[in-house]
Parts: sequence; C-alpha cells; structure tokens
Amino acid sequence: MSEIPGDLKFLKSHEWARVEDDGRVRVGISDHAQELLGDLVYVELPEVGDQVEQGAAVAVVESVKAASDVYAPVGGKVVEVNAALADKPETINEDAYGEGWLFVLEPADAEQLAELLTPDDYAALLEEDGG
Repeated sequence: MSEIPGDLKFLKSHEWARVEDDGRVRVGISDHAQELLGDLVYVELPEVGDQVEQGAAVAVVESVKAASDVYAPVGGKVVEVNAALADKPETINEDAYGEGWLFVLEPADAEQLAELLTPDDYAALLEEDGG
C-alpha cells in the first residue's frame, strides 16, 4: 500500500493537491500513480501564467510503459512549475509527495478544494481498485 500523507487532497485520477500557507495549491501525482507508471522518462509541464480549468489536462508524465495526463485539482493560474523535472523526471518516482511536485496554482475558487478526496477517501479508492 502506498504511503498517503495526511495533509493532501486527491483526485480520483491520482493527482494530489497540497494547500500552501499562502493559499496556493501545489500539485503532483500520487505515489500509487508513479508506481503504476513505472520509471518516468519525460514530463511536459504547463507554462507559468496559463489559466487552467478544474479537471482539465494540464501536464503529461511519460514512462517507458505509457503517457498519462495530469489533471488540475482546481481551476486557476499556473504560478510556478518544477523545471528541475525536465532534466530529472525520475524525481517523481523517488519523491512523489516532495521534490517530485509538478506545478503550483493560484486557485480561482478555493471552494473547489472541498470537492477533492481526503487521504482516507483516497486510501479507500485504492483498496477498491485493488491498489
């Protein structure tokens, strides 16, 4: 069973969202997702300044097995991207909830965070999926 930090919210599509002290939302893919994908070889990130809709595909992670879209947990503006992943996409495999983050959003509507899964809900989802 993958480790699930208690300070995160999740999408059913295995993205995580961490609300920072300044209200911005840091986004990545779950440990479970990176395990399913295997060794990541490429990451396509959004551009700083991009406006994104909740649930829209914003980034792409590619492994030797598959490419997978990364969806925005909330709508808003991209204010930061993890440029280090361009040279080291495997950072996501090594530290999915830390250095392997993908991008940071300035949320347009913080209320959207309430629609995301809690860590317990996400753990239950993984168990249902046999994860």
